[in-house]
Amino acid sequence: MYWLYVVPTLIINFAIVLIPALATVLLAFCNFDGLSMPTFVGLANFQALAEDRVFWVALGNNIIWTVIFLVVPIAMGLLAASMLLIARRGSSFFQIVYFLPVVIATVITARIWQGMIYSPVTGVFGVLKQYGIAIPNPLTQPSMALFGVATVDLWHWWGFLCVIFFAALRQVPQEQIEAARIEGATYVQMMRYVMLPAIRPTITLLMIMTVIWSFLAFDFVYILTQGGPAFSSELLSTLAYRQAFYELNVGRAAAAALVISLFGLVGTFFYVRIQTKEGEQ
Repeated sequence: MYWLYVVPTLIINFAIVLIPALATVLLAFCNFDGLSMPTFVGLANFQALAEDRVFWVALGNNIIWTVIFLVVPIAMGLLAASMLLIARRGSSFFQIVYFLPVVIATVITARIWQGMIYSPVTGVFGVLKQYGIAIPNPLTQPSMALFGVATVDLWHWWGFLCVIFFAALRQVPQEQIEAARIEGATYVQMMRYVMLPAIRPTITLLMIMTVIWSFLAFDFVYILTQGGPAFSSELLSTLAYRQAFYELNVGRAAAAALVISLFGLVGTFFYVRIQTKEGEQ
């Protein structure tokens, strides 16, 4: 009767994962406005996306977003984690401080940055303007909007990586660290030849998950810019949302969702492959 323990989980996954996923796949090949009956149109939705300039802008923004999050927060997390490892005094306090933005609701975080930092009236940028340091609000600049939103998400995200990396670094055998110190290894040499190779599986896993999460990014973009101005911060997720709920083109939104899922599947493939190799070793 042990199978009874997995039935609730199977029912939940079937109801909220499998059925919506299958419906999304089917609707991607249909013309559906959310009200009338769907009509099969084949690959027309994908062709329309390929001919849509905004789709390619969103895809390019998603790639830029992914590159940013593969470099900046991972580098910041590794640096901060290594500092916590060296300066053990107060490490618990700093872990809490670094991790705090992760537990704050994204809506609150976005509004804080929007009103208390970026705002030229009520924010830090407004105070600097009073002292003759005029910094334009990046959320209103087409060339800077995407990076302005990414900065908010970076502040929210990098502390989580720091805590994960710190936990991984603490598992490095002390014998290796002491041997490197006896040999006179500097901080850079210690990180390059001892620490980073030891936690490479953790770094690889988080990089793969970062790729998956980057293509699922939605909340900060939607709250701060809704993909604007002039689609300069549009991502595939916000494009799909706008197609479904603003333009009532559910079929094209489902097609965009499948494109997002494609990148997620690629990341999942590499994740499973790495996990399989580690299991064999």
